Amino acid sequence: MKYLVRDKLFAIGDDYWIEDEQGRKAFFVDGKAMRIKETFELKDPEGRVLIDIRAKMFSLRDAMTIERGGEALATVKKKRFSLLRNHYRVQLVDGTELDVSGKILDREFVVEYEGEMLAHISRRWLRVRETYGVDVVREEADPSLMIAITVCVIRLAEKERVGEVVD
Repeated sequence: MKYLVRDKLFAIGDDYWIEDEQGRKAFFVDGKAMRIKETFELKDPEGRVLIDIRAKMFSLRDAMTIERGGEALATVKKKRFSLLRNHYRVQLVDGTELDVSGKILDREFVVEYEGEMLAHISRRWLRVRETYGVDVVREEADPSLMIAITVCVIRLAEKERVGEVVD
């Protein structure tokens, strides 16, 4: 299933709809303004919060947390030792690790588990400016989690590019 995400998703306080490939509203991103730390909520079309995304406080390295129902689900951070500049690790609370690699700032990257692709993020198949696609290629992969991971990785890469500190 492919989802279309507006690229200006990361402005704090801005809200955006993410559409499925048929143009239906699939997720709503609610950027929370006036918070001490950067926060986003990923909601379903009825307004129920599916996932909270927060900049991790007091981290030695930039990191973001993904929560579901008030419980930690995953932590996203840049891989410590990587030959590739754009390589991130997603540590799920159950110990599972996902790898994210590719050209993050160009919106051309993949999310993998043990070498198998879960999601492919790309601008190539779209003609709409300032939009990229999240193609969840594995049926058992959670689309809301794949979108949340995408949001975190892009935000961390953009902050690193401009030399900001996330926390």
